[in-house]
Amino acid sequence: MRHGVSVPCFGSGLDAALVAEWAAAAESAGWDGFFLWDHLFAFAPGPVDVVDPWIALTAAACATERIRLGLMVTPLPRRRPLVVARQSVTLDRLSQGRLVLGVGIGGGPYEWDYCGEQADAATRGDMLDEHLELLERLWTGKPVRHEGRHYRVAGPDWSAVCYPPPLQQPRIPIWVGGTWPGGRPFRRAARWDGVAPMRLDGKWEVADTAAVAARIASLRTTDAPFDLAVPGETEGGDPARLERYAEHRGAGATWWVEAVHPWRYGWVEDAPWPLQEMRERIEAGP
Repeated sequence: MRHGVSVPCFGSGLDAALVAEWAAAAESAGWDGFFLWDHLFAFAPGPVDVVDPWIALTAAACATERIRLGLMVTPLPRRRPLVVARQSVTLDRLSQGRLVLGVGIGGGPYEWDYCGEQADAATRGDMLDEHLELLERLWTGKPVRHEGRHYRVAGPDWSAVCYPPPLQQPRIPIWVGGTWPGGRPFRRAARWDGVAPMRLDGKWEVADTAAVAARIASLRTTDAPFDLAVPGETEGGDPARLERYAEHRGAGATWWVEAVHPWRYGWVEDAPWPLQEMRERIEAGP
């Protein structure tokens, strides 16, 4: 099992340079992956710094050599397929094939209907499925024509050619995020390369890992490699964390993704953002 850290794309004092520093620190500390959230606004009132995750991960790619980098997760229904194709391939090639594309439908009205985006979650699911199928075709670097319900890439005697293709073949790994227990996100994930589940009603348990692994196994139609990236929180240096890792690995997890966010340190409104505590957990390593 590999180990990564997941950090918000927002926080007082957070910028792309700091994200790059954290990614470099994670690599030095022995983490295998560095994942950044993708939100337009902070989960906190008032003015809070927010970075564009694609630009911040570009800075991280330039500051690292080994660690895998990814979005955890990007809500594709508010991003255009051709733009994502260009951005993802550029970042994959810049990082020498280290990108993981975590995707989902997103949530929260403040990033959707309040901003004039698609408010219906089921429709966003349809958009995500069509987006992924189109994106995979665009990644081939071959001519693509597409006239779908939500996206169009076609013209009179014209097809889109997004060249060059990514370094990673057959494609950049796609991990699908979803809230467990749930149906459609996990059926979607089984068609791609990995799943990044979460719970909204409590901590992630070993039984959850086993249940997701069983569900995905029942849905997969190929024996191609597949990642199950489970979320959790541990303390660096705590011997108990090793047993916890082992339990989830035995239940089917291939990645442990350490959630490094301010609320685990008791952050409340108007308090200083715990950037130092977050960095210390990253530096402590897996």
